Amino acid sequence: MFLDAFHTQHTDNTISVSAEQGSTFAKEIAGDFNPIHNVGAKRFVVPGDLLFALVLNRYGLSKSMSVRFSGMVGADRTLVLPEVDKGTIDIVDAEGKAYLHLEHSGETSHDAALIEDLTRSYVAFSGQNFPFIMVPLLEKHQVMFNPRRPLVIYESMAFELTDLDISQPSLELANTSLIVNGKRGDALFEFNIVAGGQRVGTGIKKLIVSGLQPFDAELMDGVIAEFDHLRANYAR
Repeated sequence: MFLDAFHTQHTDNTISVSAEQGSTFAKEIAGDFNPIHNVGAKRFVVPGDLLFALVLNRYGLSKSMSVRFSGMVGADRTLVLPEVDKGTIDIVDAEGKAYLHLEHSGETSHDAALIEDLTRSYVAFSGQNFPFIMVPLLEKHQVMFNPRRPLVIYESMAFELTDLDISQPSLELANTSLIVNGKRGDALFEFNIVAGGQRVGTGIKKLIVSGLQPFDAELMDGVIAEFDHLRANYAR
């Protein structure tokens, strides 16, 4: 499984992710160059997409799935993956602190190839969030995050599939919206899941953008330029 390189299995139901593993996943699989995923970052955070991928790999792909994040996982934090699956699962650390809540229902597939294909497609889509999806949405609403202290939190994601007898699914952006409430914004990215030229599912991802301020094209161009610089100079 391609996820083997991005986590360490300790027991049948405990895992951890090192800074090196999380950073490599963020950059090479997700195309995510957020500094919080850099090795050596003062407050390193394991990518949410990696946590979702690990959960999907363990519990399978169901027709209806939703994931909500409740905490940021640091490097080498031991996570407990429950052995009993009753459709509602909480991923906690050894001290019982919760980080991810999963609900899933309906037919479930454990086809490794299908799970990997959907995981890679979702993560690739998610990696396009900044700047390609997020920036036009912020500009439309004439707000932006503080470039000196950007705070964008991956809050939740959910999707519904009509069929699991599919191969090589891909994700396509369907709609975006931003609900602004003072200095906070809820960014919603709706997507379609497509396979064989047909829509086989729909989903939505929610990001919380804090510290909103008036949109400044020059400041945002600087953020994008820094992102492009990090991506271009990353040595695989």
